[in-house]
Amino acid sequence: MELPEFETLRLERDGEHVLVVTLDRPAALNALNTQMGLEQHALWTRLTAEPGALRAVVLTGAGERAFSAGGDLKERDGMSDEAWRTQHEAFERCFVALIECPLPVIAAVNGHAYGGGLELALCCDFAYAAPEARFALSEVRLGIMPGGMGTQNLARAVGERRAKEMVLSARAIDARQALAWGLVNRVCEAGRVLPDALDAARAIAANAPLAVRQAKKSVHYGLDMDLLTGYRFEIEAYNRLVGTEDRREGVRAFNEKRTPRFRGR
Repeated sequence: MELPEFETLRLERDGEHVLVVTLDRPAALNALNTQMGLEQHALWTRLTAEPGALRAVVLTGAGERAFSAGGDLKERDGMSDEAWRTQHEAFERCFVALIECPLPVIAAVNGHAYGGGLELALCCDFAYAAPEARFALSEVRLGIMPGGMGTQNLARAVGERRAKEMVLSARAIDARQALAWGLVNRVCEAGRVLPDALDAARAIAANAPLAVRQAKKSVHYGLDMDLLTGYRFEIEAYNRLVGTEDRREGVRAFNEKRTPRFRGR
């Protein structure tokens, strides 16, 4: 896939199979404005339809201060109700496109993730955090509430009671507490959050891409089902892999004691 060019996103390949996406508005703490919402929707939609050789994505923020400060309140200042709702619909499409992207997406939270910034991280499959990162859904301080799947994804990540504490108090937690609560998978050493996330992305990209995508789908959607229905969904996903070239290559490579050469078919 030829990488598109955006105003608010910076795209860089890491090898053939990994894409690094950087929220690139450092002067605004990578706040989510209308342009960024539209560009993210375009990116995640394209990666869904035409992933090409890509097998994993790392999402991070420019600079060291913030992953993303959330919605751009300077842009929103003075917006009419109608304009606000129209803008938010663009954000809604962005979040849905990200969470439904079949490629695994890892958040490398390099700094503070507030409001919509935390919601972006929560839409990723998992997250690593810099030690100085802080996390908050502080929308109720502005007379609104989380509207980027925050109440849904946060509760699924940390549990109902902890999610209510964060959302209703609007208070931030630090990276260590985020790790203890299950909001992030790892707190990295200083300066290591992007390299560590890339290491994880490369490990994912080394596996059979169709199998990875089916497994991601099974975990994600199975959690919304009862156990036996989720298991039936899992078996349907499993059976789609039996006839693939990658399945045959994986077994053949194992028996020949060599590294498999997966082709995504």
